[in-house]
Amino acid sequence: MTNILNKPKYFFTLLNATKRITIEQGGTSSGKTYTTLDVLFYLGIQEPNSVITVVGQDVPNLKKGAYRDAKNIWSSSPDYQTMYEKPNETDRIFKCKNGSIIEFTSYQDEQDAKSGKRDYLFVNEANGIPFNIYWQLSIRTKKRIFLDYNPNERFWAHDLISEPDAVFFRTWHVHNPFLTQEQHDRIEGIKDKELWEVYARGYTGKISGLIYTNWSLCDDLPKDYKKRYIGIDFGFTNDPTAIVDVRLSNGELWVHEIAYSSGLLNTDIARILKEYGVGSTTIVADSAEPKSIAELRSHGLNVEPAKKGADSIKNGIDILKRYKINITKSSAGVRKEISSYKYKVTRDGLTLNEPIDFYNHSMDAIRYVGLNYFNTYNNNYSISVI
Repeated sequence: MTNILNKPKYFFTLLNATKRITIEQGGTSSGKTYTTLDVLFYLGIQEPNSVITVVGQDVPNLKKGAYRDAKNIWSSSPDYQTMYEKPNETDRIFKCKNGSIIEFTSYQDEQDAKSGKRDYLFVNEANGIPFNIYWQLSIRTKKRIFLDYNPNERFWAHDLISEPDAVFFRTWHVHNPFLTQEQHDRIEGIKDKELWEVYARGYTGKISGLIYTNWSLCDDLPKDYKKRYIGIDFGFTNDPTAIVDVRLSNGELWVHEIAYSSGLLNTDIARILKEYGVGSTTIVADSAEPKSIAELRSHGLNVEPAKKGADSIKNGIDILKRYKINITKSSAGVRKEISSYKYKVTRDGLTLNEPIDFYNHSMDAIRYVGLNYFNTYNNNYSISVI
């Protein structure tokens, strides 16, 4: 029997919810995904032969998010390790000794979502899933459905809140007992009112004054390109290290997220870059950390500091605004940041030409590349603003 006495309060809130659909709207680092997965592990033990499906926008996002959280939950719980086998990395499945399974998958379209039935469904980051896919999955789910998301703006899940078989929970960072006080303070200290409401309190918002509107999503990076560089913004405990692949092709920039994770040592960064296959590609890193740059060079990587200086942030942003930016769909950190990266606003409502220092790690990594290598504007390129 699994011991749940020491679980956080929100675990029991989710576990004991009586409605078919549980809608979890939360701010950043509220712990909603982690806790939902914990509940699903428990339900799989309590109800033999259950099929539990965790759905993400695509497999790369699942691997970086929900599936990674699930592996951390399993590895830190002796009870779960006793009941569940080591996860099958190929199929992303946890098998329980009582016949239950927890599978992590994605669906390309409505037709694809018609395959398979399940007892429990968890739609992770539901605002990245089209409604028609969700609907096909929901009608093939016997028992309960969980949805979670960050409320950047209204989408189809908000229409479900008023349904009689749905219950709605709003969470924010205070509900996550695993954060450090510094992490709590950083989130609570967000200066911008719109961002504070969305990320510090989990309210539904519509973020205005975004810095970049010249971007769209793409499936993959181009194989043929004129220039290619890697950008790095260093982080560690409370901030993620962001590593991006930036390419210039047909007068447009193409960006792919290589890594977006906290706790990375320089040895981890070097390993990730080598596994990704950067070879001799020029890497532009945050010049504020010369020791990190020197250590990466010692691993045989071609790393140089970003050309910072007076107005380098403004100049870097201006450079990137000259191009259409294509971001791969699997670049979860880049997508989240660029959707929230905005200018400061005074109390009088005046927009300043200065970005807010929040959710800007991958934005900085891209900007470093822009400062060093894309400061020459292609006048033959016509900007497409969306």
